[in-house]
Amino acid sequence: MRILDSQTGVQPSPARKQPSLRGHIKIARVDHWIKNVFVLPGIVVAISIDRSTVTNALPWHILIGLLSVCLVASSNYVLNELLDAAFDHEHPLKRNRPVPSGEVNIPLAYFEWIVLMVAGIGLGLIISIPFALTMLALWVMGCVYNIPPIRSKDLPYLDVLSESINNPLRMLAGWYITRAHPIPPASLLISYWMIGCYFMAIKRFAEYRDINDDARSAAYRKSFGFYNEQRLLVSIVFYASQAMLFFGAFIMRYRLELILTFPLVALVMAIYLSLAFKEDSAVQRPEGLYREPRLMAAIVCCAVMMIALLFIDVPILHRIFVPSVP
Repeated sequence: MRILDSQTGVQPSPARKQPSLRGHIKIARVDHWIKNVFVLPGIVVAISIDRSTVTNALPWHILIGLLSVCLVASSNYVLNELLDAAFDHEHPLKRNRPVPSGEVNIPLAYFEWIVLMVAGIGLGLIISIPFALTMLALWVMGCVYNIPPIRSKDLPYLDVLSESINNPLRMLAGWYITRAHPIPPASLLISYWMIGCYFMAIKRFAEYRDINDDARSAAYRKSFGFYNEQRLLVSIVFYASQAMLFFGAFIMRYRLELILTFPLVALVMAIYLSLAFKEDSAVQRPEGLYREPRLMAAIVCCAVMMIALLFIDVPILHRIFVPSVP
């Protein structure tokens, strides 16, 4: 519930706090580590294609690899918190974050940003050079997204495209955790990128609707000076179409059995979009989506079916979908 000032009609600024260890832990957003579940499909796909990647060392590599991804992601989160503080003051909820509320020592936070990056990439070197380079790319994209003069998060459409590139990078991370070679199919990586864009554009749509004030929206996020509900919805349809077209290209070339998951994939996407129309929607904070039982049930069913069909052959499908014209 938002408490508004009776004279100005806006939420009052939070009381200033003192820098603390708790504040520095919070800006690393450990609760957002759940997003790195997007690494797991890369592992599963690599194993389904090449069973020789399953070795005694694989569980250890998975543990190290996931920790590496989480540390690099936290480095990006710290940078995001630092450089977004001025804009967060304009958001009714984000103004309570540790940096704008004074709970963080700024020079120490920049040191934290570097330490997390070095630790994450250093762990990545234990896996392999390609994995460590993927972690470096993940960190560099965080810089591109946040640091002026590029700061792609301020540019309409590029904000979504550049943030969502983390999706295929996470898939590559999962792929390289298994030490599979050389890289996943391009169609799968592009599909994974576009589905990330779909989710991110829906987040933007929910944020825009929730603020419900053009001037405050643009002050909080510069790209909102260009976006409106129509443009965001059109972009959502574009990203969804691209994701499914490239996913279709992947399954027709590499794993036809996955065509059976299409209805469940469509259901997950439909439920996710429906959540954006709720007040204070959970899609604005994906780490809290586990509280949406319908979405979680659809995701679990879809994931289980996908994993099963990566390993179970369904010969009749290949007869049904055999080319019928020259």
